[in-house]
Amino acid sequence: MMKRILSTVAGFVVIGVANAPAQQPASSAPAGNAKAGQALFMKIGCYECHGNEGQGGAAGPRIGRSPMLAFRNFITYIRAPRGEMPPYSAKVIPEKDVADIYAYLASLPPAPAVESIPLLKPDR
Repeated sequence: MMKRILSTVAGFVVIGVANAPAQQPASSAPAGNAKAGQALFMKIGCYECHGNEGQGGAAGPRIGRSPMLAFRNFITYIRAPRGEMPPYSAKVIPEKDVADIYAYLASLPPAPAVESIPLLKPDR
């Protein structure tokens, strides 16, 4: 029974990815203020599920940097999420504020390569 449920869910994910619109380049996002976006990310509580830098956590997926969603996909998801995330209407978070949050997430440096972190290297 569980295998059937998992394969059904996996099928929907594959169909969703195959039918998803092509991603726009991040440059098509409206200009945003990364510093204001960071403040909003903390104030609204995005960090509670997605981590302070959008790295993801137990409750929310990674949303920062590599790979960054196209702005239109980002705002569409915020307005009508499919998971447990509450929807944020334009009254709650205006598009300008979403653009600032997007700019903040886009400004974050990519995570370092695992091999470059001394504590994660095996003892020799």
